[in-house]
Amino acid sequence: MAGRVRVREISDDEGNRLRRIVRRGSGSVVTWRRAQMVLWSAQGMSVAHIAGLAFTSEDRVRDVLHNFNADGFESLYPRYAGGHPPVFTLAQRREIKKIAKSKPADHGLPFSRWSLVKLADFLVAEGVVEDISHEGLRELLAAEGVSFQAMKTWKQSSDPDYAVKKARVDHLYAIAEGEAAAGPGDPEVVFCVDEFGPLNLQPRPGRQWARRGGAAREPGEPPRRRLRATYHRTGGIRHLFAALELGTDTMYGHIKKRKRRGEFLPFCRYLRSLHPPQARIAIVCDNYSPHLTTRKDNRVGDWAAASNAEIADTPANASWMNRIECQLTALREFTLNGTGHATHREQGRMIGRYIAWRNRRTRDPRLRRIVERANVA
Repeated sequence: MAGRVRVREISDDEGNRLRRIVRRGSGSVVTWRRAQMVLWSAQGMSVAHIAGLAFTSEDRVRDVLHNFNADGFESLYPRYAGGHPPVFTLAQRREIKKIAKSKPADHGLPFSRWSLVKLADFLVAEGVVEDISHEGLRELLAAEGVSFQAMKTWKQSSDPDYAVKKARVDHLYAIAEGEAAAGPGDPEVVFCVDEFGPLNLQPRPGRQWARRGGAAREPGEPPRRRLRATYHRTGGIRHLFAALELGTDTMYGHIKKRKRRGEFLPFCRYLRSLHPPQARIAIVCDNYSPHLTTRKDNRVGDWAAASNAEIADTPANASWMNRIECQLTALREFTLNGTGHATHREQGRMIGRYIAWRNRRTRDPRLRRIVERANVA
């Protein structure tokens, strides 16, 4: 029997990069959908579950995961090209790209970076290619998405309990999907919780269908819709407390003025009230301080112990493991981008209506067929 298809183990840097692609939602739709599938797999979702959420086939999900395991982030970006076949084989191009992105010191060479001359000489000396010009090498690297960039620092999770926390979160996801049996002390219901905001009263850039620029306007045709401008924003801000119940794929949201423990705990109590007291629940959240139990404030821990609940933290700098992250991109795109809400009540009502719309349609077979026909990922 074939083993379960999953994305390879990804680093925190890769996980955060996937989260940025998914949450921003900019660029190619194909890239966004593929990144979403990879991130769901990294969070422990099965191929069947991902196919259901993405409205696509399980074979397509497997292809995306296999391609990411083989080519990494390059596989997320579509390539539509034609013309003459490449001079170098696919294996050669992959090897050239791999060596160009490596450190010369890893190959026993006494310099810190590649130049086109040094890289071309090394490729020929190692037998990767028989011959390659410097300009041809530059064009090949550009076509493969490799450019000469300044080096940057990056953060690896410094959480000493990284492995333990990650294993616990993965186990909770497996329980919610029915892939693992709940043992003693394990929950029956799993929620993923995060804060979204700040929600300002400001015009937000977005996109719309409109008449092509420069074309003559028809008599009586109104001008293109514009967003209002603001000079003073005195309405303050709000924050959305969002939760995703994994078993039923249901999203919940409450809007608060602040995001302290005083607001986090009432939201947890609301999630607790959705199920009988004897049903143990788990809440997966990040390491934001209001979620934690500290020496100075143990209200969260006391509430969890008294309410038959578990607070499961993702490792530090690894909030990409939280599955609610993927749900907030569409919310931002369809309720905030391209709007200029005048009041928080108006903005909050729009968010609430979207969440209700989303929950009604997650299992709509007609919508699933439409999206499947339009699927290009």
